[in-house]
Amino acid sequence: MSEHQPSLGASRIDSTAPDRSEAFQADGPGSATRATGRRRSDRIVSASALMQEVVDQASGIARSDEMVIVAGPSGSGRKHVARAIHQWSPRAGGPLVEIQFGGLSEPAQARELFGDGVVAGALSRAQGSTLLLENADQISPNTLTHLADALRSAKRARLLATVAVGAEGALASLGGERIQIAPLAARGEDILPLAAHFLAEFAAEKSIEPIGFSADARRWLVQETWSGNVRELRERIRQAIRLADQGAISAEALMLSTEGDEVPSFKDAKRAFETRYVEGLLRRCSGNISRAARMAKKDRKDFYDVIRRTGVDPGQFRG
Repeated sequence: MSEHQPSLGASRIDSTAPDRSEAFQADGPGSATRATGRRRSDRIVSASALMQEVVDQASGIARSDEMVIVAGPSGSGRKHVARAIHQWSPRAGGPLVEIQFGGLSEPAQARELFGDGVVAGALSRAQGSTLLLENADQISPNTLTHLADALRSAKRARLLATVAVGAEGALASLGGERIQIAPLAARGEDILPLAAHFLAEFAAEKSIEPIGFSADARRWLVQETWSGNVRELRERIRQAIRLADQGAISAEALMLSTEGDEVPSFKDAKRAFETRYVEGLLRRCSGNISRAARMAKKDRKDFYDVIRRTGVDPGQFRG
Protein backbone atom coordinates (compact mmCIF):
# COMPACT_ATOMS: atom_id res chain seq x y z
CA MET A 1 0.00 0.00 0.00
CA SER A 2 1.04 3.37 -0.56
CA GLU A 3 0.30 7.01 -0.22
CA HIS A 4 0.52 6.77 -3.53
CA GLN A 5 1.27 5.29 -3.62
CA PRO A 6 -0.44 4.44 -6.48
CA SER A 7 -3.07 7.06 -6.65
CA LEU A 8 -6.74 6.11 -6.78
CA GLY A 9 -7.69 9.42 -8.38
CA ALA A 10 -11.27 9.30 -9.57
CA SER A 11 -11.15 5.60 -10.34
CA ARG A 12 -13.54 3.18 -8.66
CA ILE A 13 -12.74 0.24 -6.47
CA ASP A 14 -15.30 -1.95 -4.70
CA SER A 15 -17.93 0.25 -3.09
CA THR A 16 -18.58 -2.36 -0.43
CA ALA A 17 -16.17 -3.71 2.14
CA PRO A 18 -13.70 -6.19 0.61
CA ASP A 19 -14.79 -9.83 0.49
CA ARG A 20 -12.54 -11.59 2.99
CA SER A 21 -12.75 -14.88 1.06
CA GLU A 22 -11.12 -13.25 -1.96
CA ALA A 23 -8.90 -10.67 -0.28
CA PHE A 24 -6.14 -13.01 0.93
CA GLN A 25 -3.54 -14.98 -0.94
CA ALA A 26 -1.28 -17.41 0.87
CA ASP A 27 2.21 -16.04 1.34
CA GLY A 28 3.97 -18.53 3.53
CA PRO A 29 3.13 -20.05 6.94
CA GLY A 30 1.21 -17.77 9.25
CA SER A 31 0.92 -14.89 6.82
CA ALA A 32 -1.39 -13.68 4.10
CA THR A 33 -1.25 -11.02 1.44
CA ARG A 34 -4.29 -8.82 1.06
CA ALA A 35 -4.86 -6.95 -2.17
CA THR A 36 -8.07 -4.94 -2.29
CA GLY A 37 -9.27 -3.04 -5.34
CA ARG A 38 -9.78 -3.92 -9.00
CA ARG A 39 -6.75 -2.37 -10.66
CA ARG A 40 -3.18 -2.89 -9.51
CA SER A 41 -2.78 0.79 -8.70
CA ASP A 42 -5.99 0.81 -6.63
CA ARG A 43 -5.03 -1.97 -4.25
CA ILE A 44 -4.07 -1.91 -0.62
CA VAL A 45 -1.51 -4.70 -0.38
CA SER A 46 -0.70 -6.08 3.06
CA ALA A 47 0.66 -9.15 4.77
CA SER A 48 1.35 -7.75 8.25
CA ALA A 49 -1.10 -7.91 11.14
CA LEU A 50 -0.67 -4.16 11.64
CA MET A 51 -1.79 -3.31 8.12
CA GLN A 52 -4.54 -5.92 8.04
CA GLU A 53 -5.98 -4.25 11.14
CA VAL A 54 -5.96 -0.89 9.30
CA VAL A 55 -7.84 -2.41 6.35
CA ASP A 56 -10.37 -3.99 8.73
CA GLN A 57 -10.92 -0.62 10.44
CA ALA A 58 -11.21 1.23 7.14
CA SER A 59 -13.66 -1.21 5.56
CA GLY A 60 -15.68 -1.38 8.77
CA ILE A 61 -16.13 2.37 9.09
CA ALA A 62 -16.53 3.10 5.39
CA ARG A 63 -20.33 2.71 5.40
CA SER A 64 -20.84 5.25 8.19
CA ASP A 65 -20.86 9.03 7.85
CA GLU A 66 -18.32 9.55 10.64
CA MET A 67 -15.33 11.76 10.03
CA VAL A 68 -12.16 9.64 9.87
CA ILE A 69 -8.67 10.87 10.73
CA VAL A 70 -5.89 8.73 9.23
CA ALA A 71 -2.61 9.30 11.08
CA GLY A 72 0.82 8.06 10.11
CA PRO A 73 4.28 9.12 8.97
CA SER A 74 4.67 10.75 5.56
CA GLY A 75 4.71 8.22 2.74
CA SER A 76 3.09 5.45 4.79
CA GLY A 77 -0.13 5.29 2.76
CA ARG A 78 -2.42 7.69 4.65
CA LYS A 79 -4.03 9.14 1.53
CA HIS A 80 -4.36 5.73 -0.09
CA VAL A 81 -6.34 4.44 2.90
CA ALA A 82 -8.50 7.58 3.00
CA ARG A 83 -9.32 7.19 -0.70
CA ALA A 84 -10.20 3.54 -0.13
CA ILE A 85 -12.65 4.53 2.62
CA HIS A 86 -14.43 6.80 0.15
CA GLN A 87 -14.49 4.13 -2.55
CA TRP A 88 -15.91 1.55 -0.12
CA SER A 89 -18.59 3.97 1.10
CA PRO A 90 -22.15 4.58 -0.17
CA ARG A 91 -20.84 7.98 -1.36
CA ALA A 92 -18.46 6.37 -3.87
CA GLY A 93 -20.63 7.46 -6.78
CA GLY A 94 -19.86 11.10 -5.93
CA PRO A 95 -16.56 12.93 -6.25
CA LEU A 96 -13.74 12.72 -3.75
CA VAL A 97 -12.70 16.36 -3.37
CA GLU A 98 -9.16 16.80 -2.01
CA ILE A 99 -7.35 19.77 -0.48
CA GLN A 100 -3.62 19.71 0.30
CA PHE A 101 -3.07 22.09 3.26
CA GLY A 102 0.71 21.78 3.37
CA GLY A 103 2.22 25.20 2.66
CA LEU A 104 -1.13 27.04 2.31
CA SER A 105 -1.49 30.42 4.02
CA GLU A 106 -4.52 31.01 6.23
CA PRO A 107 -6.35 33.10 3.58
CA ALA A 108 -5.64 30.42 0.97
CA GLN A 109 -6.95 27.71 3.30
CA ALA A 110 -10.21 29.59 3.83
CA ARG A 111 -10.54 30.25 0.10
CA GLU A 112 -9.97 26.60 -0.79
CA LEU A 113 -12.52 25.41 1.76
CA PHE A 114 -15.27 28.00 1.49
CA GLY A 115 -14.74 29.66 -1.90
CA ASP A 116 -14.41 33.35 -2.65
CA GLY A 117 -17.84 34.35 -3.91
CA VAL A 118 -16.88 33.57 -7.51
CA VAL A 119 -15.45 30.04 -7.33
CA ALA A 120 -17.16 27.45 -5.12
CA GLY A 121 -15.11 26.08 -2.25
CA ALA A 122 -14.28 22.43 -1.70
CA LEU A 123 -16.89 22.08 1.04
CA SER A 124 -19.60 23.06 -1.43
CA ARG A 125 -18.22 20.91 -4.27
CA ALA A 126 -18.15 17.87 -1.98
CA GLN A 127 -21.80 18.28 -0.93
CA GLY A 128 -23.35 14.84 -0.57
CA SER A 129 -19.98 13.18 -1.14
CA THR A 130 -16.55 13.21 0.53
CA LEU A 131 -13.96 15.86 1.30
CA LEU A 132 -10.37 14.76 1.99
CA LEU A 133 -8.22 17.17 4.00
CA GLU A 134 -4.55 16.27 3.44
CA ASN A 135 -2.06 17.33 6.13
CA ALA A 136 -5.04 18.60 8.10
CA ASP A 137 -2.86 19.21 11.17
CA GLN A 138 -1.59 22.29 9.29
CA ILE A 139 -5.03 23.92 9.13
CA SER A 140 -4.92 27.22 11.06
CA PRO A 141 -7.01 27.45 14.28
CA ASN A 142 -9.17 30.18 12.71
CA THR A 143 -9.95 28.14 9.59
CA LEU A 144 -10.61 25.07 11.72
CA THR A 145 -13.15 27.00 13.84
CA HIS A 146 -14.97 28.18 10.72
CA LEU A 147 -14.98 24.64 9.34
CA ALA A 148 -16.44 23.23 12.58
CA ASP A 149 -19.17 25.93 12.49
CA ALA A 150 -19.99 25.14 8.86
CA LEU A 151 -20.33 21.45 9.62
CA ARG A 152 -22.62 22.13 12.58
CA SER A 153 -24.93 24.31 10.53
CA ALA A 154 -25.28 21.85 7.67
CA LYS A 155 -23.96 18.32 7.18
CA ARG A 156 -22.73 18.94 3.64
CA ALA A 157 -19.95 16.39 3.16
CA ARG A 158 -18.24 13.53 4.88
CA LEU A 159 -14.76 14.50 6.04
CA LEU A 160 -11.63 12.38 5.79
CA ALA A 161 -8.32 13.79 6.99
CA THR A 162 -4.66 12.77 6.97
CA VAL A 163 -2.32 13.98 9.73
CA ALA A 164 1.13 13.30 11.11
CA VAL A 165 1.46 10.84 13.99
CA GLY A 166 0.58 12.54 17.27
CA ALA A 167 -1.16 15.48 15.58
CA GLU A 168 -4.68 14.06 15.81
CA GLY A 169 -5.47 16.41 18.70
CA ALA A 170 -5.36 19.39 16.34
CA LEU A 171 -8.69 18.19 14.92
CA ALA A 172 -10.35 17.38 18.24
CA SER A 173 -13.10 19.96 17.60
CA LEU A 174 -14.26 17.97 14.59
CA GLY A 175 -14.60 14.65 16.44
CA GLY A 176 -14.56 11.48 14.36
CA GLU A 177 -12.79 8.12 14.35
CA ARG A 178 -9.04 7.49 14.29
CA ILE A 179 -7.00 5.07 12.19
CA GLN A 180 -3.22 4.91 12.63
CA ILE A 181 -0.77 3.52 10.09
CA ALA A 182 2.61 2.24 11.26
CA PRO A 183 5.84 3.10 9.39
CA LEU A 184 6.92 0.51 6.83
CA ALA A 185 9.93 -0.47 8.96
CA ALA A 186 7.52 -1.67 11.68
CA ARG A 187 5.62 -3.94 9.28
CA GLY A 188 8.39 -5.76 7.49
CA GLU A 189 6.03 -8.50 6.28
CA ASP A 190 4.53 -5.95 3.87
CA ILE A 191 7.81 -5.07 2.13
CA LEU A 192 8.19 -7.98 -0.31
CA PRO A 193 4.47 -8.14 -1.25
CA LEU A 194 4.50 -4.37 -1.87
CA ALA A 195 7.72 -4.64 -3.87
CA ALA A 196 6.21 -7.38 -6.05
CA HIS A 197 3.03 -5.31 -6.44
CA PHE A 198 4.94 -2.23 -7.62
CA LEU A 199 7.14 -4.31 -9.92
CA ALA A 200 4.05 -5.78 -11.60
CA GLU A 201 2.48 -2.32 -11.87
CA PHE A 202 5.48 -0.69 -13.56
CA ALA A 203 6.21 -3.72 -15.73
CA ALA A 204 2.63 -3.59 -17.03
CA GLU A 205 3.07 0.10 -17.84
CA LYS A 206 6.16 -0.73 -19.90
CA SER A 207 4.62 -3.89 -21.41
CA ILE A 208 7.45 -6.10 -20.21
CA GLU A 209 7.45 -9.38 -18.32
CA PRO A 210 8.80 -8.88 -14.78
CA ILE A 211 11.32 -11.51 -13.70
CA GLY A 212 11.43 -10.60 -10.03
CA PHE A 213 14.18 -9.68 -7.59
CA SER A 214 17.60 -11.22 -7.08
CA ALA A 215 18.26 -13.05 -3.82
CA ASP A 216 20.42 -10.16 -2.56
CA ALA A 217 17.74 -7.64 -3.49
CA ARG A 218 15.10 -9.57 -1.51
CA ARG A 219 17.39 -9.83 1.48
CA TRP A 220 18.30 -6.16 1.46
CA LEU A 221 14.75 -5.01 0.76
CA VAL A 222 13.60 -6.33 4.13
CA GLN A 223 16.68 -4.97 5.93
CA GLU A 224 16.44 -1.41 4.57
CA THR A 225 15.19 1.20 7.06
CA TRP A 226 12.79 2.83 4.55
CA SER A 227 12.75 6.24 6.16
CA GLY A 228 10.54 7.42 3.27
CA ASN A 229 8.15 4.51 3.86
CA VAL A 230 6.03 3.03 1.04
CA ARG A 231 6.49 6.08 -1.16
CA GLU A 232 10.26 5.57 -1.15
CA LEU A 233 9.94 1.83 -1.88
CA ARG A 234 7.67 2.53 -4.83
CA GLU A 235 10.00 5.17 -6.29
CA ARG A 236 13.08 2.95 -5.88
CA ILE A 237 11.36 0.18 -7.85
CA ARG A 238 10.18 2.62 -10.51
CA GLN A 239 13.79 3.69 -11.09
CA ALA A 240 15.24 0.18 -10.81
CA ILE A 241 13.00 -1.33 -13.48
CA ARG A 242 14.39 1.19 -15.98
CA LEU A 243 17.90 -0.04 -15.25
CA ALA A 244 17.17 -3.76 -15.13
CA ASP A 245 15.15 -3.84 -18.38
CA GLN A 246 14.09 -7.50 -18.77
CA GLY A 247 16.42 -8.85 -16.10
CA ALA A 248 15.83 -9.51 -12.43
CA ILE A 249 15.93 -6.43 -10.20
CA SER A 250 19.25 -6.34 -8.38
CA ALA A 251 20.18 -4.73 -5.07
CA GLU A 252 22.46 -2.41 -7.06
CA ALA A 253 19.58 -1.21 -9.22
CA LEU A 254 17.55 -0.54 -6.06
CA MET A 255 20.51 1.33 -4.51
CA LEU A 256 20.26 -0.89 -1.44
CA SER A 257 22.94 -1.73 1.07
CA THR A 258 22.72 -3.04 4.61
CA GLU A 259 24.44 -1.40 7.55
CA GLY A 260 28.12 -2.21 7.50
CA ASP A 261 28.21 -2.99 3.78
CA GLU A 262 30.72 -1.05 1.77
CA VAL A 263 29.00 1.65 -0.28
CA PRO A 264 30.44 1.84 -3.81
CA SER A 265 31.70 5.12 -5.18
CA PHE A 266 29.42 6.99 -7.55
CA LYS A 267 31.76 6.10 -10.43
CA ASP A 268 31.67 2.38 -9.59
CA ALA A 269 27.90 2.39 -9.11
CA LYS A 270 27.39 4.15 -12.45
CA ARG A 271 29.64 1.62 -14.20
CA ALA A 272 27.73 -1.26 -12.60
CA PHE A 273 24.44 0.22 -13.81
CA GLU A 274 25.83 0.73 -17.33
CA THR A 275 27.12 -2.83 -17.45
CA ARG A 276 23.81 -4.33 -16.36
CA TYR A 277 21.91 -2.08 -18.76
CA VAL A 278 24.14 -2.95 -21.72
CA GLU A 279 24.02 -6.68 -20.95
CA GLY A 280 20.23 -6.56 -20.74
CA LEU A 281 19.89 -4.77 -24.06
CA LEU A 282 22.37 -6.99 -25.90
CA ARG A 283 20.71 -10.12 -24.53
CA ARG A 284 17.35 -8.83 -25.72
CA CYS A 285 18.80 -7.99 -29.16
CA SER A 286 20.85 -11.19 -29.51
CA GLY A 287 24.07 -9.16 -29.61
CA ASN A 288 22.92 -6.85 -32.42
CA ILE A 289 24.60 -3.53 -31.56
CA SER A 290 22.64 -1.41 -34.05
CA ARG A 291 19.30 -2.67 -32.74
CA ALA A 292 20.40 -2.23 -29.11
CA ALA A 293 21.52 1.33 -29.86
CA ARG A 294 18.12 2.13 -31.37
CA MET A 295 16.34 0.75 -28.31
CA ALA A 296 18.61 2.83 -26.08
CA LYS A 297 17.88 5.88 -28.28
CA LYS A 298 21.59 6.45 -28.77
CA ASP A 299 23.81 6.88 -31.81
CA ARG A 300 25.45 3.56 -32.70
CA LYS A 301 28.96 4.99 -32.23
CA ASP A 302 28.05 6.45 -28.81
CA PHE A 303 26.50 3.17 -27.75
CA TYR A 304 29.58 1.27 -28.88
CA ASP A 305 31.67 3.59 -26.70
CA VAL A 306 29.48 2.61 -23.72
CA ILE A 307 29.98 -1.08 -24.57
CA ARG A 308 33.74 -0.58 -24.72
CA ARG A 309 33.69 1.29 -21.41
CA THR A 310 31.84 -1.54 -19.65
CA GLY A 311 33.99 -4.28 -21.16
CA VAL A 312 30.93 -6.29 -22.24
CA ASP A 313 31.51 -8.61 -25.22
CA PRO A 314 28.49 -8.47 -27.60
CA GLY A 315 29.62 -11.78 -29.13
CA GLN A 316 28.56 -13.75 -26.07
CA PHE A 317 24.92 -12.81 -26.74
CA ARG A 318 24.89 -13.90 -30.38
CA GLY A 319 23.30 -17.27 -30.85
